[in-house]
Amino acid sequence: MSTTQWDLTQRIASQFAGSYPLAGTYHEERYAAQAPDFVARAAELVTEETGLGTDGQPTVEVVSRQQWVDVNLAAFERLLEPVAARLSKGKTGTTPLRVMGAEVGVLLGLVSRRVLGQYELVLPTADGTYGDTVMFVGANVLAMERAHEFRPKDFRFWVALHECTHRAQFLGVPWLRDYFFSLVEELVSKNETSGSQIQRVTTAMRAASAEGRPVLDDTGVLGLLASDEQRATIDRVQALMCLLEGHGHVVMDRIGARTIVSQQRMSNVLASRRDNPRVAALLKFIGIEMKLKQYSLGAAFIGHVERRAGWSQLATAFNSPQTLPTLDEINDPESWLQRVG
Repeated sequence: MSTTQWDLTQRIASQFAGSYPLAGTYHEERYAAQAPDFVARAAELVTEETGLGTDGQPTVEVVSRQQWVDVNLAAFERLLEPVAARLSKGKTGTTPLRVMGAEVGVLLGLVSRRVLGQYELVLPTADGTYGDTVMFVGANVLAMERAHEFRPKDFRFWVALHECTHRAQFLGVPWLRDYFFSLVEELVSKNETSGSQIQRVTTAMRAASAEGRPVLDDTGVLGLLASDEQRATIDRVQALMCLLEGHGHVVMDRIGARTIVSQQRMSNVLASRRDNPRVAALLKFIGIEMKLKQYSLGAAFIGHVERRAGWSQLATAFNSPQTLPTLDEINDPESWLQRVG
């Protein structure tokens, strides 16, 4: 999409993000001052629990909803630009691109009102280095701990556990970050499409929009022009996210149960939020939908493996891309154990 169209996406996202009365106040400033200590403590406990090392200190930021939108919009722009370029080759005007841009803006804005944190996998730079940033959306953390009367110290540490677990996964498994980005590149760069296919897709998008139906199917925008090979890649992304999210939530709950009195109540509240249709819609849009069922499948996979073979056997999943479970194996953990073990 053109710069002007991305600007439209940003304006829409900002409108839907809204505001929170305590955003930008001394409450948020105090949280920003505390956050590095929460992250340092959480990182140490996560390493002890998982055996995944996290050398170095991340950048820790408490950001606004708008800042969260800007960070993720930049990632979307890079991710979706090849799809947008292909759609623009069709003789269909800019309507499909504007529809896609508007949907991204609405969904980013809505999700920015709910997301608590994000371990930022900054895309590789020209010299091959990566960023390492743990960020928290201050307004949302403050709003949630007040709405549910959580102790701020406990809740902020518990959120940090989740982000530090994802950081440990990507830093403690040497090949994982490059593998993740390789899947993303496959999804956006290896799709050769014909003019007739583009015409068919854009016509279908227009018709769905006019009739009030979902513009995208379960494979999201990346599946619009996906080949069979790319759809297989989407399955690999889904399987990886199931494993990482399931592993992450098991780890944070275990550490939280030992260190935070109110951990179970916080876990229950967070579980109910995962089934929110707005969050599911954003993930569905990019083709890696992670609704509550899929979080649960990841946790169930890990629980089965641990019961049958012990916690240490889970490390096998992180040996190489070939030992990662497939989507079928996430649903049938015994088949993964038989294959790898």
